[in-house]
Amino acid sequence: MQAELFILRLSRSSGVLGLAGTAFASEIFSRNLQLDAKHMKNQSIRLVRPLLDLWKEDMYKICQWGRQDWVEDPTNRSQLFVRNRIRTSIGNLESGSFKSELQAVISECRRTRSFVDKVCTDLIHQTVTVTDKGYAILDLERLNPSGVKDICLSKYLFAVLQFISQRQRPIRGNTSKLLLNYIRAIPCRTSLTAAGCYLSPAPGSKGTKIIVSCSVDCPLPSKTELLNISFNETPSDDLGQIIADAKSFSDHVAPTSLFEVQFLDVASESVLSKARELNLLSESTYTTIGLLQRDETKRFLTKTEEKSVELEHGTNIAASSDKVHLCLGQNLYFMNRFLIRWNLSDHQCNEADCRNCPVSTATSMEVRHMVEPDWLYLAELSKCSTSNHSISSSQKALRSLKLIPAAARKSLPVLVNHCGLLLCIPAIGFSYCSCLEASAVFLPRIPLGGGHSSFL
Repeated sequence: MQAELFILRLSRSSGVLGLAGTAFASEIFSRNLQLDAKHMKNQSIRLVRPLLDLWKEDMYKICQWGRQDWVEDPTNRSQLFVRNRIRTSIGNLESGSFKSELQAVISECRRTRSFVDKVCTDLIHQTVTVTDKGYAILDLERLNPSGVKDICLSKYLFAVLQFISQRQRPIRGNTSKLLLNYIRAIPCRTSLTAAGCYLSPAPGSKGTKIIVSCSVDCPLPSKTELLNISFNETPSDDLGQIIADAKSFSDHVAPTSLFEVQFLDVASESVLSKARELNLLSESTYTTIGLLQRDETKRFLTKTEEKSVELEHGTNIAASSDKVHLCLGQNLYFMNRFLIRWNLSDHQCNEADCRNCPVSTATSMEVRHMVEPDWLYLAELSKCSTSNHSISSSQKALRSLKLIPAAARKSLPVLVNHCGLLLCIPAIGFSYCSCLEASAVFLPRIPLGGGHSSFL
């Protein structure tokens, strides 16, 4: 499995991290929000692959030794699939050293990935502050980006930007170079939009800290869903011991310094050359892998692929400019980031004539991002000479908004009625009337770091 994946990704110009192959353990997050009632976080499906490093022939021998039957998938013999073609080509090789040498290269790539993952995790813990308003602050002085390798810094930036934007597209090419140059320009004086995020200097930091907020102007679609949320107790983890043992083994054999990692500065097109230089590959194996790579690269470049977009039944996929309506008592998962709910309390409406109160008469509200007129509306409302809930609430909201960077304010969700009147900004506590109860909890679907674990 790892061998054909290595050839496949090599033919697609994958970097060292991709050439490390499938991870020992990973997490998959459902499109439906499944909340852990105890920790208030989205639950995931954990995948563990304890037999990852075994060849297919080893599997046969294990089953035969244990007198166990197995099932063959007939599609595994079809040459229409690239993995099968590569697997067949590797299986036809007569050289007994080919597999062991190829595995040595994969192992070195995995050692590199393990080191990069550890560096990235440490940097996140030391330099990233995530706020409950949906943005992050990066401390560039602690990060010291000039002293971090490109591959580690790129992984770090991807993890942070993926978390804030909740978009899963990888950062490649010119965008990656642009971000690296931007993050290393200390003190930071400019702003930048990339990968669904808006990066800007933090107020009062003199360019030593960066605000990373969600860019609501990004053309990429985001998901907005009306949910019937199920709160689940944390399940017992039967695989915990397997993962703990693997993690313990990884910690003992994983490289701990730059000098122990051979592929850290190696570009994707130079991996094979570096492996030959390190005597991981013989000349014959180097040539064979090169031929397999060129064959699949040619097939990949000449093949015409038709891409289709399928919308899942029952899921409302909306761009940030689309109108999203939330009815009384419903749960809305807004842009994969905020869990929003509103209801009417039993408190008496503070309007003189409650029949004219825009809150008490509402049956649904539109949810959208905050815009500049909302700020101006709160400012005008706070200046009114009369005394009621909306005025005092707007005054408190303005004080809270002043503590939030301007770029981050734009990603805050607000509730308005059918006439466009601003009724609530739940993240900062503004409500037009005391009879309105609303909440907006920052609850990203994918956690910081991507919910992905990789062990040797």
